[in-house]
Amino acid sequence: MKTVVTGIGVVAPNGVGVEAFWASTLNAESGIDRIRRFDASGFPIRLAGEVHDFEAAEHIPGRLLPQTDRLTQMALAAADWALVDAAVDTKRLDPFDMGVVTANSAGGFEFGQRELENLWARGPEYVSAYQSFAWFYAVNTGQISIRHGMRGPTGVLVSEQAGGLDAIGHARRHVRNGVRLLVTGGMEASLCPWGLAAQVPNGRLSWRDDPRRAYRPFDADASGYVPGEGGAILIVEDAATAWERGAPQIYGEIVGYRATFDPPPGSGRPGRLEAAIRGALEDTGLSPVDVDVVFADAAGVPELDRAEAQTLAAIFGPAGVPVTAPKTMTGRLNAGAGALDIATALLAIRDGVIPPTVNVDVLAEGCELDLVREPRSGHLHTALVLARGFGGFNAAIVVRAVDG
Repeated sequence: MKTVVTGIGVVAPNGVGVEAFWASTLNAESGIDRIRRFDASGFPIRLAGEVHDFEAAEHIPGRLLPQTDRLTQMALAAADWALVDAAVDTKRLDPFDMGVVTANSAGGFEFGQRELENLWARGPEYVSAYQSFAWFYAVNTGQISIRHGMRGPTGVLVSEQAGGLDAIGHARRHVRNGVRLLVTGGMEASLCPWGLAAQVPNGRLSWRDDPRRAYRPFDADASGYVPGEGGAILIVEDAATAWERGAPQIYGEIVGYRATFDPPPGSGRPGRLEAAIRGALEDTGLSPVDVDVVFADAAGVPELDRAEAQTLAAIFGPAGVPVTAPKTMTGRLNAGAGALDIATALLAIRDGVIPPTVNVDVLAEGCELDLVREPRSGHLHTALVLARGFGGFNAAIVVRAVDG
């Protein structure tokens, strides 16, 4: 049974909608700039990948606006676009044959911050009743399933940056177990004072003010990462049923997935990213030589970049496979990142072009990579997508073109 992607919806800092995002990415247009959504002058970081071209009222019903966070508004819109892209008429399908599995790492932070401000400034009677669920990690899954009448398997993954890949991996399992269609992916939108304050203590944020120098994974001048918002929602189905219902396109097949967890700091044991990669390849029956491109996790933190580069060298050989990190144009989107990278990998396979990594000038010592820094055309059949989440999460997914 082949699990395939038939629809994609994208909300990203450098483009809203699949083709707008893809065009900006191939043109190396970055969405990283100074934070505009709030006054960040009191924070050590003032840059982010913000989405400026998304107006929720233009994309979702007005009745949903007061009960949803920006996070969920983006997820609902992207899910709508993905279903349209896949030409899915949910009214023609059994509600119990459609499910939703999503990921996010922060929940509706901005909504929660606003209601806490109301609580302390005005009193409990001014706190919205929607706060009871609008902040919750599972809210995207719930709102999407309600909006489209999907009563099949549901779930939410909370594994920070690895979450988007984990959600897609779980959706693939449901399809293999006989569920006809899954809405899946990851979305993030916690660029508010409370959300940014929650990331500062991890010590991995870049404090630079120049958008071209702040997030530079694998570079000798790497100084951390820049946060961002957005992500992607995908429609995954069994290939046979997708063709049977007349899906207009199949972007590619999800052929391998593996998740691992690092040992605790100070244990002396190595990280488990390599095990995730080898496990995903084993799941496919492919070998490293079959991989045409790797979409890197690209932490932007020197020791983490070096560890990822050395892991890739151990599997593929030094500079043995083209590696790219288009998230240098969006920032790290936490749970939205993996799903957006999967979407980007599928578009790369579709069009035969590897998107670039921007702002990397000189590779750091220990990072022996064939890093793609300009769009590179060529036949692409198989892509490996990686993600590592704060706290020890690792995930790897292999996608490939569907032959025939």
